[in-house]
Amino acid sequence: MTEHGSFRAPGPGDAEFETPAELYDQAPCGLLSTTPDGIVTEVNATLLRWTGHSRASMLGTPFEQLLTTGSRLFYETRYLPILRLAGEVREAALTLRCVSGESLPVLVNSTTRFGTDATPRLVSTAIFDSTQRHNLERELLNARRAAEASETHVRALQDASTAFGTCESEAAVAAALEHSARQAFRATAVAVLLFDGAGGVRLAAGRHPLFDGSAGIAQGGPEAEALSNGRAVTVVNGADAEARFPDVVGALRAARIEGLSTVPIIGMERTLGLLTCFYGRQRDLDDDRLALQMALALQAAQVFERVSLHAELANLALYDSLTGLANRSLLQHSLNAALLLAARHRSRLAVIFMDLDGFKAVNDGLGHLAGDAVLEEIAHRLRDVVRGSDTLARFGGDEFVVICEDIGVDEARGLAERIRLAVRQPLVGISASFAVTASVGIALHEPVDGSAMSTAEILKAADSAMYASKCAGRDHITVASV
Repeated sequence: MTEHGSFRAPGPGDAEFETPAELYDQAPCGLLSTTPDGIVTEVNATLLRWTGHSRASMLGTPFEQLLTTGSRLFYETRYLPILRLAGEVREAALTLRCVSGESLPVLVNSTTRFGTDATPRLVSTAIFDSTQRHNLERELLNARRAAEASETHVRALQDASTAFGTCESEAAVAAALEHSARQAFRATAVAVLLFDGAGGVRLAAGRHPLFDGSAGIAQGGPEAEALSNGRAVTVVNGADAEARFPDVVGALRAARIEGLSTVPIIGMERTLGLLTCFYGRQRDLDDDRLALQMALALQAAQVFERVSLHAELANLALYDSLTGLANRSLLQHSLNAALLLAARHRSRLAVIFMDLDGFKAVNDGLGHLAGDAVLEEIAHRLRDVVRGSDTLARFGGDEFVVICEDIGVDEARGLAERIRLAVRQPLVGISASFAVTASVGIALHEPVDGSAMSTAEILKAADSAMYASKCAGRDHITVASV
């Protein structure tokens, strides 16, 4: 089951809600798991559909056998050494062999999962179809060749590449694109418009003399045409605008704009937005100039998607795929920060550690799907009872942890009691004979000398308190001061 940024329980207005297994199988990217030696142990339907392989033929197959000859060499000499050394590989370009005999260019991101003894147990891999990216890169290469006749154009592309190379956010990419276009074309104004997930459009960087955020892109205008045909659209002067785009002539005149050029920013799977340059006087918008503008837009599209992919992968690495709660990595980071803050301000901190009593019986008696449903429901209940400032995490299996900053023993015990009562309520769709309760341990920490306690120490104390609750008959709360 894959990790993803967030997960919520179905609400009253949801007509249909995908299970985590369905989300894994129908994810918009290929997903597979292998042993540390590269033997495929799990694969989703998306990757099977892309390659034409059957699940039976792929399971148990070495991953490298799915690659073309050239990619196998890269896999053995670069991919595997990096994976074994760093534990992960980001954006490795490989080519898969399809059953039809065709090749599928892909980008691969792999992460090694380690056991408690630090031994590699599993390699999780996300595979992204980069066919369109390859096509776009070819178009970018053609555009660059057309621009090489002009030293100014070549320098503009180089400067843009340098600027994009340091970008780590969407806002930074948009600002770099706006600056590069304004410098290259000496435009009166440059606007970078981006689409959001809901179909809206916003001004991400620059200035747009015609754009009204509430109304969106003017229908019947040059930008709407660029989006429709996927190509550059120009307006060379007022007469041209009046003949071709009469709906925006008044706005152009009011803004004292004589001409414009606009190109779509095209990503791998969708159009991301528009790059529009405005000119206060008539310009010769020749093919070389448009090729450069398209090249800048294509460069920016790749960087936008790289930044987005990195953000998505970072999110996947920090949250539990089943419950949507913080995972152990994010818990460790958050707890370390909370302990340092508590030491600095001499403030109290509580770590609540809980283990579900009776969960193993559900998992063994009703199956893993029922067990997963119970964990999701418990996570939903916990969200409802913890404070907004608390950090709630799935520690692993049926164990959950809450970090509570600036809290006293009575308040911590009260929260633990709310948690205990919430967990013990009847479970939806589960027989009452499979009762689930919570054994809860609280490690209450109040710094006295300004030194920070370690995360391992306080988690161990909370875990020991939880174990004491187990020994006391389960469905209990035990408090330990540390």
